[in-house]
This record gives sequence, C-alpha cells and structure tokens, in this order.
Amino acid sequence: MQNTIRIIGIDPGLRRTGWGIIDTLGNSLRFVASGTVTSDGDMDLASRLCQLHDGLADVVHSYKPEEAAVEQTFVNKDAVATLKLGQARGIAMLVPARAGLPVSEYAPNAVKKTVIGVGHGEKQQIHMMLKILMPKAEFKGNDAADALAIAICHAHHRGANRMRQAVASASATHP
Repeated sequence: MQNTIRIIGIDPGLRRTGWGIIDTLGNSLRFVASGTVTSDGDMDLASRLCQLHDGLADVVHSYKPEEAAVEQTFVNKDAVATLKLGQARGIAMLVPARAGLPVSEYAPNAVKKTVIGVGHGEKQQIHMMLKILMPKAEFKGNDAADALAIAICHAHHRGANRMRQAVASASATHP
C-alpha cells in the first residue's frame, strides 16, 4: 500500500525564497500550501540569511514535509549576485537537511521540462500548468509558483532519485 508523501519545493533567492508544499500519492498531486519568505534588503547579509533560515524553518516545522527539492543555482554575469544567491541556496538546503529530510536538486530547465514539457518556457506557462495539475493551487507571485513547480518535478523524479541513491550506496559499501 502506498503512502502519501509530503514534499516541499524551494526556489531560493536572497530577497524572496519561494516555497510550495504538495502531497503526492502515486501519480496524484494535491496542493497543500505555498508562500514566500522575504529578507529585509536594508539589513546586512548575515541578518538577511538568518531571516531566510528562520522563515523556512517555520514552514518546515509547520507543514512537516518528508522530502525536499531545491532549484539549482545558475551562474550569471554578476559574480557578486551569483555568490549571494548561492548563500541563499545554502540556507534553502540546510533547513530541510537539519530537519532530517532528504534534499534533491533540480536544474531550472529540468523543472520546466517536467511541468510544461519544454526546458525553456515562460512563467505564464508554468502558472497555467500548475492550475491544470492542481486546480486548487494558490500562489502569490513567481517565487511561490516556481517552488510548487520544483515540488512537482521532484514528485515525478523521486523514484529514479531513490534508485540512483541506492545504487550509489551499494557500490560505496561493496567496492
């Protein structure tokens, strides 16, 4: 008998980190909640990272997901912005890991391909597909919508991820 698995998808950002929670049972998806954790741009970097940490920790504590998925960082032209995004992404991975959740990572193109069928789609296409896949889904803004898409991507790929981890674990213990 299959059990419902609760997944949190996280779209990291220093200003806004989106989060989306879904329940999955087999191939069915059910929207649970979504939102955005924000940091105060007038504060120093360490304080902003603390705000993101505390906000995400509250979400994980409140909704008790069993697995987490985080979008991978892309490198852009501005090295300082890329570094700051990487630090926010570190928080997005740390919070669920500290809560004992397995954390998977997905490239932005993999998320889009899973949700809308192509790796280079527009935000409106993602929003439209979220409403088709989960008619009761509510999200304010692109960050929460992207986080839901990340959670859906994980729901579709989690079996393959578990198999890869089992193979890696077996080969590490039996050289």
